[in-house]
Amino acid sequence: MSNQFQLFKRRRFSAMFFTQFLGAFNDNIFKQALILVLTYTAASKLGVEVSILNNLAAMLFILPYFLFSALAGQIADKYEKSKLTQFIKLLELVIMAVAAVGFVFEWYALLFVALFLMGTHSTFFGPIKYAYLPQAMKEDELVGANGLFQMGTSLAILVGMIVAGILTQLSQSLYWISATVLVVAVLGYLAARYIPTMPAMQPDLKINWNIITTSLATVRYLYSLPFLFFIILGNSWFWFYGATFLTQVPEFSKVILLGDESVVIFLLTLFSVGVSIGSVLCKTLTKNKVSLRLLPFGIAGLSIFAIDLYFSLSGLDINVNNDTLLGIGDLFNISGSWRVFADLFLLGFSGGLYIVPLYASMQAYAPKSHRARIVGANNIFNAIFMVTSAIFAIVILNVLGFTLPQLFLVTGLLNIVFGAFLYIKLNKHIKHAIIQTNDGIAP
Repeated sequence: MSNQFQLFKRRRFSAMFFTQFLGAFNDNIFKQALILVLTYTAASKLGVEVSILNNLAAMLFILPYFLFSALAGQIADKYEKSKLTQFIKLLELVIMAVAAVGFVFEWYALLFVALFLMGTHSTFFGPIKYAYLPQAMKEDELVGANGLFQMGTSLAILVGMIVAGILTQLSQSLYWISATVLVVAVLGYLAARYIPTMPAMQPDLKINWNIITTSLATVRYLYSLPFLFFIILGNSWFWFYGATFLTQVPEFSKVILLGDESVVIFLLTLFSVGVSIGSVLCKTLTKNKVSLRLLPFGIAGLSIFAIDLYFSLSGLDINVNNDTLLGIGDLFNISGSWRVFADLFLLGFSGGLYIVPLYASMQAYAPKSHRARIVGANNIFNAIFMVTSAIFAIVILNVLGFTLPQLFLVTGLLNIVFGAFLYIKLNKHIKHAIIQTNDGIAP
C-alpha cells in the first residue's frame, strides 16, 4: 500500500484503531484527572502526603500487568477477537460508571478500585490489539499499521492528559470528568462493534487460570525463542527510557525552565508529536518491510539527544523576579530554550524510529498459535521495566544526589550500552527466526 493513511478506509484497520485510541484516551483522562484530584483535593482532606497517593495510584494501575498479562494472552489466543473486544469494552463502561460514582461522591477508595480495574481492562485488551494486527493486515501493511497505532497511542495519551487538565478547571469539575469518561467508554464500545470477525488462533487451548504458573510458563516459552526474547527486552527498554524522561517533565519544567503548567503540556506535546512523526515515517523509510534497519538510528538518536539535553539544560540561564513562572511565549525569548525544545522533539522522533520496527518484528515472527501470549509476555516485561525506571530515578536523584540534567545524561549513556547489546543479540538470532518462519513454525 503506497500510503498508510489509506488504511483508515479499511474497516479491519479503522475499527480497531479507534477502539484502541479511545481506550488509551479514556485511560489517560481518568488517570490524569484522578492524579490532579489527589494532588489538589484528596491529599489535604485525607491528611496523606501527595507523593504517597500518587505513587499508590501508579502502582495500582500497573499491578494488573504483572498479575494478568499471561492469562490475558491465553484468552486472546483462545477466543475470537471482535466479540472479546466488545465484551472488554462493555466492562470499561461498567468500570467508568464505578469511577463516576467515586468522583461525584468523592469516595477515594472507590476511585482506587476503579483505577485497578482500568489497569486490568488495559491488560486484557493489550494482547488482543497487537495480536489482531498481523492477523487482519496484509504483509505489506503491517509496518504502516504499527506506525499509525503508535502515533494514535502517543496522541491519545497526550490529548487525554490535556482534556483532564481542562476538565479539572471547570466548575462542577467532578461531574464533567464523570460524564466525559462515560461518553468516551460508550464511543469505544460502538467502535468495537465494527471490528470484523477474526478467527481464534488456538480455540482448543486449555486455559490455566493460575496466574503465577501461567506467567512463569509464558516467560519460559518466550525465553525459548531468543529473537523474540530480545525484541521484547528492546520494547521494554523503550518504556523504561520514556518513563524516566516523561515522569521528570513537570519537575524540570518548573525547577529548571521556571515554567508554568502550559510549559509542561508544551514539552509533552513536543515529545508525543516527535514519536508520532517518527512512527509514521517508519513505513516509508523501511520501504514497507518488517526490518530492523532503522533500529540503529533510533538507538543513536535516543542517546545523542538525551546527552545534548544535558548540555542544553545545563547551559540555560533563566532569571525571574518574585517567583513568577514563565509561559511558553516567555521561554521562546530565552537564549538556548529552542535547543531544549528541539532535543525533546528529536528524542520522541528517535523513539518512533526505535519502537515501530520492534513491535512489527514481534508480531511478524511470533508463532501464530502463541501470538497473543507473546504480547502478554511483552506486557509483563514492560511493567517490570517501568517500575525499575521509577526506582532508578529515585536512586539517581534522591540517593546519589544527581540533578535532573545528570539523570538524562546517565540514561543517554546507558542507552548506548543497552542499544549496542540489543542490536548485537538481534543480529545474532534473526537468521534462526527467519528460518523458523520459512519452515512454518512462525507465520
